[in-house]
Amino acid sequence: MARADRRPKLRPGAEVVAAVDLPEVPAGTPGRVVIVNGLTWLRAWVRFANGVSVGSVGGDKLATPAEWERRLAGGDDTPAAAGAAAGPADDAGASDGGGEGVAVNGVVVPAKLIERTRAARARLSA
Repeated sequence: MARADRRPKLRPGAEVVAAVDLPEVPAGTPGRVVIVNGLTWLRAWVRFANGVSVGSVGGDKLATPAEWERRLAGGDDTPAAAGAAAGPADDAGASDGGGEGVAVNGVVVPAKLIERTRAARARLSA
């Protein structure tokens, strides 16, 4: 139950901060929740201050501004902060030959899937 207490209150209009690096959104970027959905896994569409809107962001990837200030001061060790420090999960996708990929609605589509789709379209049009 401790994990549920650490998640920010995800409500439309709530101010949040990206707790980890998201596609096109660096950690620490403030934003505002637009839509909240989910029952057991709360996720939100967030419009960030840098002009990027990201969908399906889990509550563990967001923090309230007060939580973010505590984290910067070194007083808060949340699972999101630990996940950002881990890092090896990012290398796993690159070892598949996926390359960079393209961000679509906040989800990165691996380059190998885009290339596979391009080849299939070329086969079908020939």
